[in-house]
Amino acid sequence: MLRSALSQLPGIEEIAFEIVNGRMLVTHAPELATVETIITVVSQTGMTASVLDESNTNGPRVSDNSAGPLRAWLTTLSAICLIAGYTSYVLRLGWWDAFSGVADSQTPRLGQVCYLTATGLAIWPVLPKAFGALQRLRPDMNLLMTVAIVGALLIGEFSEAATVAFLFAVSLALESWSVDRARRAIASLMTLTPPTALVRREDGSEASLALRDLPVGSIVIVRPGDKIPMDGRVTVGNTMVNQSPITGESVPVAKTPGDDVYAGTINHDGAIEIVTSKLFQDTTLARIIKLVGDAQSQRSPSEQWVEKFARYYTPAVLALAILVMVVPPLATNASWMKSFYQGLVLLVVSCPCALVISTPVSIVAAMTSSARNGVLIKGGPFIESPSRLKAIALDKTGTLTEGRPQVCQVIPLNGYSENSVLEVAAALEARSTHPLAVAISAEASLRGLQIQAAENFQAVPGKGAVASLNGQTAWLGSHRHLQERGQETPEMQQRLNELAKQGLSVVVVGQGEDVIGFITMTDKIRLNAKASIIAMRQAGIGHIVMLTGDNKATGEAVGQQTGVDEVRAEMLPEDKLAAIADLVGRYGAVAMVGDGINDAPDMARATLGIAMAAIGTDAAVETADVALMSDDLSKVAWLIHHSHRTLSIIRQNIFASLGVKVIFLVLTLSGAASLWSAIAADTGTSLLVIFNGLRLLQIRAVGSNDSDNRSTSDRTSC
Repeated sequence: MLRSALSQLPGIEEIAFEIVNGRMLVTHAPELATVETIITVVSQTGMTASVLDESNTNGPRVSDNSAGPLRAWLTTLSAICLIAGYTSYVLRLGWWDAFSGVADSQTPRLGQVCYLTATGLAIWPVLPKAFGALQRLRPDMNLLMTVAIVGALLIGEFSEAATVAFLFAVSLALESWSVDRARRAIASLMTLTPPTALVRREDGSEASLALRDLPVGSIVIVRPGDKIPMDGRVTVGNTMVNQSPITGESVPVAKTPGDDVYAGTINHDGAIEIVTSKLFQDTTLARIIKLVGDAQSQRSPSEQWVEKFARYYTPAVLALAILVMVVPPLATNASWMKSFYQGLVLLVVSCPCALVISTPVSIVAAMTSSARNGVLIKGGPFIESPSRLKAIALDKTGTLTEGRPQVCQVIPLNGYSENSVLEVAAALEARSTHPLAVAISAEASLRGLQIQAAENFQAVPGKGAVASLNGQTAWLGSHRHLQERGQETPEMQQRLNELAKQGLSVVVVGQGEDVIGFITMTDKIRLNAKASIIAMRQAGIGHIVMLTGDNKATGEAVGQQTGVDEVRAEMLPEDKLAAIADLVGRYGAVAMVGDGINDAPDMARATLGIAMAAIGTDAAVETADVALMSDDLSKVAWLIHHSHRTLSIIRQNIFASLGVKVIFLVLTLSGAASLWSAIAADTGTSLLVIFNGLRLLQIRAVGSNDSDNRSTSDRTSC
């Protein structure tokens, strides 16, 4: 209704809605459509609007004048008047006539007044919307029901008019309740953080401060059992932290000094101090809440279909009702009164209340449930697309493996020492965040080496890096990079092939004209990687591919251990893009699962981009369509099953809504349906689809989680 009303204004470019949060985003040309004009048009639909106040993110922006306590009171008073009318009818004519509505003309005056009052109370909030629909010549369910109720009054069916009006009010109240239920589910995410934090000041004193007042770098004390108020890093203490509110992990995670912690998680058994790393509005939890809210504005294919269907369905029903009222008397001399009544019944039974509310409630419930389970879905379209996937491409480092490679061995060549090889490599990798670079820097630090800064650094995408060091050209890279430089000898090739067959990643280091050594590294395969691959196949994925820039032997070793169907190794960034394009061409719907930063182009090219371990990575959340907030690969299969469940419930709701319409259409045309039975069936269907959709809120993820916590002195066995 709002969309159709605003779309007629000149200068309106785009309209998006967050139904649950009561927000409407209108992109418009100010010189053609002013804010005041937009607010006026909204008011003509029976709703009110106010400009978004960023400082009050919980306040309503677009609100229904017929919603809230007023609707509840009017519906309650309507019920009381309806009962009073039936009671007066029973006292005069008996139970059967009161129940069947026979001989309304014999209803006592008091009963008629009660029925009229019940009708007026129930329909009063709907009248502005019905009038607005009539003005725009765009009939909706409010206009259909108003016409049916007024028509019933005109032919003297007071009891049925009152019953229809009351049950329609109940139906609207159910819709409002279902949206409030979903809103409360999202609002529960906001209660994960305490309102204040215990802060240690520079003078050593402690004070309780509001979270919005905490600057980055504040020292926060978190006692055992308390919720962690802000994102930060542990500086003092050891503890176990329950991260399930954010990541959905089933077991607490150990935290020691230097580890990151996140707002909304729960400190278990140890007092800790953390230094905050983000402002209140920038925490991981705040981003999740914002993205869940924003995701509501992106309508799923099912929602778009229902909206398009209703756009044509409602006028068609109105036209059919007019034909039912007019054609039989003209063609067969049937009773005008009976035909008019059947037309009114048709209007009531065809009201699309249940159909319209069924899909949005299911989508919002599914997205909220996903967020609770550490799977952040960024819009309605992306909650349906996992169910259509036929193939999945997986990055190796950080996805199938833990993404924390460690140096196994430093092999010096041409008279250089191990430490000198490491010094050159660490100088080149000093500013890189690539997992292999981090491993080299960590090994140099562990050996206590003094690293000299390299100059004129230049990355060679997918191959290595080159820089100036001590007046010479220093470089490092893959086996392929060595071959392209033309510095590989047969002995080197044989040695590198032997290392690759052992499943080791090898970084070749050179300085000047010399190849000064090899650095071998290994990255542990995730504990649940193989089980996750099996679960993906059971979820209906026909082809699983691993993409890696590593050498072929290492890639095949990892592929064999994890059980993927295909390994594509030694791939440059452009090769990965081509591989995704090839998979999309072969299988249609393809997901790319990666770390969300280096794999951003591949995710964009795939049908669905899924980012692993997005809990601390802003780029991962921004890049992917779906962000897994923990390092749990099993959530991919959970996501596919969740998508199937959501689509199944949406289809159930649509079929139930349309099925009831078809049944009562047949009953109406055969003369066996009445006004009150039609609206009772429609209200019952609304209740059914609402509760069916809200079942998605109860779904919990079941998955194993790799431990993120290791002592810094742990060394991988090579």
